[in-house]
Amino acid sequence: MSKRNLYFAMILSSFLGGIIAIGGYNAFVGTQVQQVVPVDNPNQVSLTNYVFDSTDFVVPEGLNFVYAAKSATPAVVHIRTKYAASRGGTASRNPMEEFFKDYFGDQYDHGGGRSPGMGAGSGVIVTADGYIATNNHVVENATEIEVLLNDNRTYEAEVIGRDPDTDLALIKIDDENLPYAEFGDSEKIQVGEWVLAIGNPFEFRSTVTAGIVSAKARNINILARSGSNTRIEAFIQTDAAVNPGNSGGALVNLKGELVGINTAIASPTGAFAGYSFAVPATLVKKVIYDLKDFGAVQRPLLGIQIVDVSAELAKEENLNVLKGVYVAKVNEGTAAADAGLEEKDVIIAIDGKKVSNVAQLQEQVALNRPGDKIDVTYIRDGKTYTSTAELKNQFMTTEVVKANSAFKIEGATLEPVSETVKNKFNIESGVQVKSIEGGKWKEAGIEEGFIITKIDKRPINGVEDLTNSLNSARGEGILIEGIYPSGEKAYYGIGW
Repeated sequence: MSKRNLYFAMILSSFLGGIIAIGGYNAFVGTQVQQVVPVDNPNQVSLTNYVFDSTDFVVPEGLNFVYAAKSATPAVVHIRTKYAASRGGTASRNPMEEFFKDYFGDQYDHGGGRSPGMGAGSGVIVTADGYIATNNHVVENATEIEVLLNDNRTYEAEVIGRDPDTDLALIKIDDENLPYAEFGDSEKIQVGEWVLAIGNPFEFRSTVTAGIVSAKARNINILARSGSNTRIEAFIQTDAAVNPGNSGGALVNLKGELVGINTAIASPTGAFAGYSFAVPATLVKKVIYDLKDFGAVQRPLLGIQIVDVSAELAKEENLNVLKGVYVAKVNEGTAAADAGLEEKDVIIAIDGKKVSNVAQLQEQVALNRPGDKIDVTYIRDGKTYTSTAELKNQFMTTEVVKANSAFKIEGATLEPVSETVKNKFNIESGVQVKSIEGGKWKEAGIEEGFIITKIDKRPINGVEDLTNSLNSARGEGILIEGIYPSGEKAYYGIGW
């Protein structure tokens, strides 16, 4: 064979071998085509669609949020508020104002400066005839409240009642057959359970985010800024994204049931940083129905000063328990005193439900009304006891307390000041002495018509501020500041 024929045979053999190899590979392995996607998007934004290989993809049970989102979203509303400038252009007297201004940014002004302000938040329709639950800080001091429904209907709303001690409020719009949220049992939700947060963050209407319950009965001391002694913080902590504008919105379980009202976030920047907090639905339901029925929260009190049990406290006081609520003081004439509770007792349960900290105890007591009886289980000297306590209101009675109604304390009849009086004396709030029959007030020299504006330098914004200050000062002296209708300012010292 010539060299020329030899070279030709070698080339032909190589060519045929390559064809056979490729054909065999395709026959046994198949052809795969890899697509190259350009990445020259200057905005660094890309589509994130995914094409399923099968049309029968099913979301695992317990991870499907669609039903909850569809059922609950129509009941969540967008709230827009307007605020008049404060009297005299001075800064707000409410210490909560500055915090929530930081939380909401420029949207949250509430009239703290010289010019009117605007705000935004969320709310949840809880009845078909237009009652809406939201946060107190969303509507506090608002002169106008506009409610936008999920279907774009718009209404003017009125405030039915507010409760700064739980940061809840009830407002109402005038309509019927509205979509509303069903209440769930927030006591039954568990840490690790999926929940959805629904609201209007940054004006993005009807936004749904998901997360899990991170903790329960969390006290973050956000309401401590108000200075009230009857504040209740037993928040549900979640990692569902919540941002400015979400306040007052819904926290729902996977059944679409309302288990909380989103209220605050833990953040160094004012935007979501991993944790959000909601008022539990059982407390929400109790507070808003009190506001609906009476115009004021029927606040039940045991009448004790309490702290969480810690390892240090247990060692110092020789306690044989590391969890519970330590009784530091029992006030005279209170439900706790009548039930036989004493200082250094450790409360471990209310109505058979375990309480490991102050937040849990406050929540369990707050679900009742004055006049209700609860079983208090406590440890004393290493032994466990249970006593029945009949809860009392802030006036140490079991009667219903109505909004703006007159009340008696130590022989004096007092009532909230009217708007006319506020405007006349350029004051934000106060409590006025309408009559005095005798007792400590008269002994101190206080006369009828006196308007109490401060006790021990703390502003008295209403009836509850007054009763809280007086109840916490029992056995001590207090300094009362105020003004008479004549314009004369006065100061009085009373041994309470």
